[in-house]
Amino acid sequence: MSLISAFTSSEALVLNAPAPNFDLFDHSGVRHTLEDYRGSWLVLYFYPKDNTPSCTAEACALRDNYTPLQQEQTQILGVSIGSEGSHQRFAQRHQLPFPLLIDDGDLARRYHALFQLGPIKLAKRHSFIIDPAGRLRKIYRKVTSRSHAQQLLIDIKVLKSG
Repeated sequence: MSLISAFTSSEALVLNAPAPNFDLFDHSGVRHTLEDYRGSWLVLYFYPKDNTPSCTAEACALRDNYTPLQQEQTQILGVSIGSEGSHQRFAQRHQLPFPLLIDDGDLARRYHALFQLGPIKLAKRHSFIIDPAGRLRKIYRKVTSRSHAQQLLIDIKVLKSG
């Protein structure tokens, strides 16, 4: 058995198809579902671990671009496999204005964003733009932590303009 295992689903993610649904709690104990975001654009971003350098850089870049993204009617949800306490400390330490969802690995698996190192499950650094109708409009499998927020903003504007 390999030390590193990739998790896949039998259903491929397809652009313009319905995004996989979710029903998860965030770091403040608030429940979130995909349906809650109908009518808004949504950035669902997966990240490996709270308070690591690249994850912190990505979260802070999204924080710094939060207002411009909201001006584009776009919400942000971070998703990682970790505890409520870890997510709370991460969000507080970096003053993150968006929810961090607590995943046991199931959502990351459905978005093809899960890998395992021995007994440890981690989310891959992948992001998704979901439109107001709940369809996948953009999939990012290679994310540069510091510049990703700017790319998301550009791509959302392009997607909105048709």
